[in-house]
Amino acid sequence: MRWQVLCFLPFLYVSYVLGQVSYTIPEEMSKGSVVGNIAHDLGLDLKRLKSGKARVYTGGSPEYIGLNREKGVLLVKEKIDREALCGETTPCALHFQLILENPMELFRVTVEITDINDNTPSFTNHEKRFEISESAVVGSKFILEKAMDADIGINGLQQYLLMPTDNFILKLENQADGSKKVEMVLQKPLDREKQEYMSLLLTAVDGGEPQMSGTMQIIVNVLDANDNAPTFAKSLYRAKILENSPKGTSVTTVSASDKDIGLNGKISYLISTSKRLLSELFYINSETGEIIVVGEIDFEKANAYQMDIEVVDSGGLSDSTKVMVDVIDINDNSPEINIVSKSESISEDASTNTVIAMLSINDPDSENNGKVYCKIDDAIPFTIQTTSNGFYTLVTQIALDRELASQYNITVTCSDEGVPSLSSSVTLTLQISDVNDNSPVFERSSYEAYIVENNTPGLSIFTVKATDADWIQNARVSYILEDSSVNGVPVSSYVSVSADSGVIHAVRSFDYEQIKDFQFRVKAQDGGSPPLSSNVTVKILIQDQNDNPPQVLYPVQTAGSVVAEMVPRSADVGYLVTKVVAVDVDSGQNAWLSYKLQKATDRALFEVGLQNGEIRTIRQVTDKDAVKQRLTVIVEDNGQPSRSATVIVNVAVADSFPEVLSEFTDFTHDKEYNDNLTFYLVLALAVVSFLFITCLVVIISVKIYRWRQSRILYHSSLPVIPYYPPRYSDTLGTGTLPHVYNYEVCRTTDSRKSDCKFGTVGSQNVLIMDPSSTGTMQRIQSEKNILDEPDSPLEKDGYGVKTWEYS
Repeated sequence: MRWQVLCFLPFLYVSYVLGQVSYTIPEEMSKGSVVGNIAHDLGLDLKRLKSGKARVYTGGSPEYIGLNREKGVLLVKEKIDREALCGETTPCALHFQLILENPMELFRVTVEITDINDNTPSFTNHEKRFEISESAVVGSKFILEKAMDADIGINGLQQYLLMPTDNFILKLENQADGSKKVEMVLQKPLDREKQEYMSLLLTAVDGGEPQMSGTMQIIVNVLDANDNAPTFAKSLYRAKILENSPKGTSVTTVSASDKDIGLNGKISYLISTSKRLLSELFYINSETGEIIVVGEIDFEKANAYQMDIEVVDSGGLSDSTKVMVDVIDINDNSPEINIVSKSESISEDASTNTVIAMLSINDPDSENNGKVYCKIDDAIPFTIQTTSNGFYTLVTQIALDRELASQYNITVTCSDEGVPSLSSSVTLTLQISDVNDNSPVFERSSYEAYIVENNTPGLSIFTVKATDADWIQNARVSYILEDSSVNGVPVSSYVSVSADSGVIHAVRSFDYEQIKDFQFRVKAQDGGSPPLSSNVTVKILIQDQNDNPPQVLYPVQTAGSVVAEMVPRSADVGYLVTKVVAVDVDSGQNAWLSYKLQKATDRALFEVGLQNGEIRTIRQVTDKDAVKQRLTVIVEDNGQPSRSATVIVNVAVADSFPEVLSEFTDFTHDKEYNDNLTFYLVLALAVVSFLFITCLVVIISVKIYRWRQSRILYHSSLPVIPYYPPRYSDTLGTGTLPHVYNYEVCRTTDSRKSDCKFGTVGSQNVLIMDPSSTGTMQRIQSEKNILDEPDSPLEKDGYGVKTWEYS
């Protein structure tokens, strides 16, 4: 879509096309003149011009047009001379941009400068003289000097006027280059006897308003003689010649004729001597008019030659023509590369765009033959930049890294665009010096190592490895164990690391049940100055061994008493008799426990849960089933090799306690062996206690004796240092060992975290039978109360001991 906006200013209009606005103004407008309302034409608010800090950007060109942000109009800042700005170029226009910020916007503005008639046509010479024979025929032509007018178009030179026109008239002829050839043509024969001298006025007039003009006086001296002048066949000859053409090469041939005969018709050609250089390069045959090369034609010295060729007859009449010789450039010059300055080495920490070399490059050829582009290998971190006047700089493109490349051979190749293309190259060698810019890098971001418990101290666990990309000393890596603690103990008491190899050794033997894993940090440090280092975390995982058998927590095995679980005869299938509870301080599959019924009085009556240790009935209890049932349950872990523990569970199948007592009276006889063993153990304990007390009495007696001796010496006059014996508590006691039956319940320190609870579980169905007493039934309720106490040993962590004494 195209918008056309008219402004109420003379010679002014504006058009806005897709973000571009154009104006047309005449040249020589005074400063401050309004060019156009740019805000209106672009549809911008004045507030937007202010907030956006609108400004005119000309890209370094002189700023002829300015912006008034208050009014939103473009103003003339400097008086514009179209002829000085553009010369003969048309159309003449100023191109600039209007830039706004926040947000950034750019509008292209074009101001076309129109010409006004401010230049007068003028001649180089104010006077021109001719000597013309009276015998000159009508139609003879005499070339006149052209006038110059800096204006263009209608304001430029439009016409010539010659006064008077009695004998001569003007003839204008268009030439190939667009200009007009001005000739004075004889229209009436001359008569020297009537008029020997003539004065004419040549006027050049432009087409401006008002018209302006310039004049030149022409003086004609009438000669009496040859009345026919030679004439050239063409008014302009054009020729082309390659540079470096050999001598004797023909350029072109000019031709002229003279209607006279004899000496008056004999003509000769010559090159105008106004330019001495031409006579050194070209020669014209005076008789044939052939122009040949006699010198060295070099395009780099001159790309074109203009020769004025004259033809003269014997009477002095002449004509002239112009020969335009264009020299065709050939690509005969390779680019010249000169190293102005260069660096032999550069540090790898040099900043980007550091100059490492400066080159001067020149190609004297023209156009494409002289256009030079330089390049280097794309695989190296350097680039070549153009500065000015054929100077190039070789700079670093990105940060250098000696670890990637320690030396570069930089080949700069410069080629022109000729056909065929000529090129030159130069190679520079640059050394990259090392700095300690790389920290040691571990092969992994973190390490995990495994070691089986019960290891031998000094065992090699793992190896950490770090590399440093630097060079020599900067790349020498040593390993250091950083100070830290594990459970309040320095990590150095657990592991050590070899400074040179990074091998980690175990300082002690590990126990999985005490510590399962720990971690520490190892530092790798290079030998640079200052040194650089990096850290890595190493985690040691202790792997469990099956070195602990299962421990049965319930039911508790007693030495003298019989613990029994009571099952009523009315119990249904699946009745929960009791539950065997065991733990294993190992972990993983070493702590996976399974329960199996090893022996039983009646295997068809009970079963044990493989995973939970629950003892349940597998059929209906009948009257035929024995009251006394004895089950042996084996608890196995899943280690390799497997470890196990066994527990005996006594079950009473009865509906009342008297029935149970009658059956379990004989059951205790099976424990005679155990009772005998208990007797021997008690006897041994009594002997050991007696010996201990005896030794203690002897030691105390000796100490008292020595103390008394020291007191005697103390009261004497001898300088004796007193001696104070240590305190001993009186551990003597009398009495007899009571006849007791003990059982202990052992739990691990982690048992509080388990789901197993003890105390009241099954306590109502537990019977404790004393073979030497008939009052067992009376104590059942008291024993039940003891088991139900909140401070019962089975409800505590650690170890609990419960003792029953019987009289």
